[in-house]
Amino acid sequence: MDGQSIITQVSKEEVTTPLQEKGAHNSSPAKKPRNRSIFHSLFCCLCHDESESIPVNNNAPLLVEENGTVPKASIKHLLPEVKTQDTGKMCVVIDLDETLVHSSFKPVNNADFIIPVEIDGTVHQVYVLKRPHVDEFLKRMGELFECVLFTASLAKYADPVADLLDKWGAFRARLFRESCVFHRGNYVKDLSRLGRDLNKIIIIDNSPASYIFHPDNAVPVASWFDDMTDTELLDLLPFFERLRKVDNVYTVLKQHRSGS
Repeated sequence: MDGQSIITQVSKEEVTTPLQEKGAHNSSPAKKPRNRSIFHSLFCCLCHDESESIPVNNNAPLLVEENGTVPKASIKHLLPEVKTQDTGKMCVVIDLDETLVHSSFKPVNNADFIIPVEIDGTVHQVYVLKRPHVDEFLKRMGELFECVLFTASLAKYADPVADLLDKWGAFRARLFRESCVFHRGNYVKDLSRLGRDLNKIIIIDNSPASYIFHPDNAVPVASWFDDMTDTELLDLLPFFERLRKVDNVYTVLKQHRSGS
């Protein structure tokens, strides 16, 4: 998830960071700034306060019971049948914001993409920076695995970013906020709903809250904003080259976490 999202670049005085926002309660009765409500409607990490009601609409994420279980009637696989080219491959779920890119409403001179997004009748320009080595990373990952983009941002922002980012068709599917589970103030990516064997699923994400249901399937990455000397994606490739040959991800990922 898009852990620390683009909203943090707009106004530090008006918007708390996503890590502060998650699970935090607002003790002030003051009206929320308009900017916050706009960003809140579009991007991944400004979740509802627990005191707020969750609107019922087509973009609402699935709700879970208090014990974290999903009502059986609500369960539906998020992914289509495995394509012939991906038979026998592991499924790798890849986050977008702060994992592959960093985006901002604030103009950025060296932006790789500028995405126009309509919010409440007004078109806003979103400036997107690509993480170093993301091209090489996506190209190779698409060759090795069944890759799925899974972001808690809304499709009207994330889909055009993915169109420009993924030149090789690495993403066999794209999942957005409505495919998340809203659980205790966070948008969670429930891997059990994908329709793939859990022992053959890996999630790459900078936010532990995103994979709280399946931490043993995660390959955590550091949040990225603008460090152009970053090599994390490049450094991960040798590990994934080895991982594609295993039958069960849990043992290897446990060793990876203990050794990192």
